[in-house]
Amino acid sequence: MPDQQSASDHKNQTYTFPDERGYFGKFGGKYVPEILIPALEELEESYLNAKNDKAFQVNYRKILQKYVGRETPLTFASRLTKHYGRAKIFLKREDLCHTGAHKINNAVGQVLLAQKMGKKRIIAETGAGQHGVATATVCAKFGMECVIYMGAEDMRRQKLNVDRMRLLGAEVLQVDSGSRTLKDATNEAIRDWVTNVEDTFYIIGSAVGPHPYPMMARDFQRIIGDETKSQLWTAEKKSPDYLLACLGGGSNAIGLFYPFLEDPDIRIIGVEAGGLGKDTDKTAATLSKGSHGVLHGSRSFLLQTEDGQVRLPYSISAGLDYPGIGPEHAHLFDSERVEYVAVDDKEAMKAVQLTSKLEGIIPAIETAHAIAWLEKLMPDTEKGEIVVINCSGRGDKDMATISKYLNSKT
Repeated sequence: MPDQQSASDHKNQTYTFPDERGYFGKFGGKYVPEILIPALEELEESYLNAKNDKAFQVNYRKILQKYVGRETPLTFASRLTKHYGRAKIFLKREDLCHTGAHKINNAVGQVLLAQKMGKKRIIAETGAGQHGVATATVCAKFGMECVIYMGAEDMRRQKLNVDRMRLLGAEVLQVDSGSRTLKDATNEAIRDWVTNVEDTFYIIGSAVGPHPYPMMARDFQRIIGDETKSQLWTAEKKSPDYLLACLGGGSNAIGLFYPFLEDPDIRIIGVEAGGLGKDTDKTAATLSKGSHGVLHGSRSFLLQTEDGQVRLPYSISAGLDYPGIGPEHAHLFDSERVEYVAVDDKEAMKAVQLTSKLEGIIPAIETAHAIAWLEKLMPDTEKGEIVVINCSGRGDKDMATISKYLNSKT
C-alpha cells in the first residue's frame, strides 16, 4: 500500500488523494466479495466520466439550486460570539437544505449517476434517518424504486424520519441484528446489493465504503466547503482560522474540510461522539479508541475487540452511532493534518440548549457535538479570528430524544 503523507508534506504538496487504487495513504481500497468488484469498477468508470461531463455537472448544480435550495447561508452567530467573547463564530447552514441536512447533496449526485448507468432500483442504509429521507426524496422526484435499511433502535429513536420515508414512497426495512443501528443496517444493505447487483444502485450516505464511494461522497459534498470559502471571503475578506464539524462516517466534515486541506494555516477539527465518555465502553469515538481494520468494504479505523470483532458503538445521536470512520478521515488523522476530538452526550445536549436559546437555531444532536467543542476551543482564540462550524442538520428529527433527555434532568 502507498506510504502515508506526513503532516509537513501537506505544506509543500498538492492534496491528490485517493490514488488510482482508491487509497488515502494506507486507508481505503475495495474489501468486498468478488461478485461486487465488476460493479465497483463499472461505478468508478461511470463516476469519473460524469465528473468530467460538463452537462452532468451543470444538471447536478441546477438541481441543487432549484430543488435543494443552494447555496445555503453562512450565518454569523452573533450571540454565540458574544457569549464566548473571542473569535467570530459562523454557522454553515446545511440545516436549511431541503429535507433538513447536508445528506441530499450526495443523494442527488448519486441518483443522477444511477440514472446515467441505467439502474432502476435504489437501496440505502440510514442511521439518524436523514440520508434515508434524502434518498427517498430524490427517488420520489426521479421515479425510482427505493428500499431503505434501518436498525430497529434507530427506527425507534427516529420515528418521524421513518414516517417521512414511507410517505415519500420508500420501503423501510427494519434490521434486528447486532446493535440494531447503522452498522447493522449497512450490513443488510450490502447483502441486498450482492444479491441484486445487476439492477440495483447502492447509495451510501457517508464517506465510507469501498472505493469509489468515499471519493464520490466527498466530491458531492465539497460544495459545502467551496461555498463557505467564497461566502466568507465576501463577508470578511479572509479565510477561516478554524473549521469544526461533527463526524460519524464523516461526509459533512469532509465536505467542509476538503477545499481547505492545502492551507496549513487553517486549524481543522473533527468532533466524534464520545457517548458516555471516550474512555468507556459506551462510545462511538473511533479515532480516539479504535485501531486499524476493515469494515464495510474499506480499510480504516474501527472500534474492535482484541480478537478483531466489531465493538458496539454508542451515542445519544443516531447519526454518529457508528463503529468506523471514513478512510479519508483515517488518513487525515494519521498524517496529523486534521485534529480529531470527542464530545460526550452531556456536552452535546448542553450545546443543543445553548444554540437554541442564543441563536434561535435548534441543531441536530450530531451538529451539537461540533458546537460543544467551542467550550474547549474558544479560550484559545482571539478577536479578529474566525471559526466556521458546519451546521449539518436541524434538530426537528431529534425532538423526542431531546425532550426525553431534558425531562429526565428535571
